[in-house]
Amino acid sequence: MTSQPAPSFDNPDLPQLQAIKAHLDLVLLSLEALTGLGSDEMLAVAEKLGLEEILSDRITLWRLRQASPLRKGKGRKKLDVDEARAMTLISCTLAAQQQFAIRNAVAQLEKSTALKRAPHREPILGDYLDRFNSLYQERMAEEEQAKPDAIQRLALKLLIDLLFYSSQIGSRRLWVALFERSH
Repeated sequence: MTSQPAPSFDNPDLPQLQAIKAHLDLVLLSLEALTGLGSDEMLAVAEKLGLEEILSDRITLWRLRQASPLRKGKGRKKLDVDEARAMTLISCTLAAQQQFAIRNAVAQLEKSTALKRAPHREPILGDYLDRFNSLYQERMAEEEQAKPDAIQRLALKLLIDLLFYSSQIGSRRLWVALFERSH
């Protein structure tokens, strides 16, 4: 029985970086859809964390987000390990700042699941799912477009993930998840 090599956290290969770029962009998309956060908040967190050398302005942020292989116009900027770490820290810091909104949305999801109601019928979840779907359809390449049910499942999965990423060890959880998903 052969085992797969352990993921390399310091030197990911190209397929790993592609998967990491895609997932980081989706995490940020989920935060945007839930809270309305934009580039100003992302750049403010980058400055607060001392990451302005990596993420100094809207154009740099846009290029890093466009690096996702799922995006329209994908691949304009390669994402390196330091940029991936910076985006991880920024994502988790934003999630921690928005923990109340994330917890409320997850509570509505638990309630709708327990009552066997469609999640989009809950006020916060319905708005979140509508915005996530719109942002996804607007930004992702046509070959990456999924059916509405698949997009909804992705949005709900990311919402639950955000709860874990908003914790004190959220950045470690996201960093490990990025590498686990890239295999």
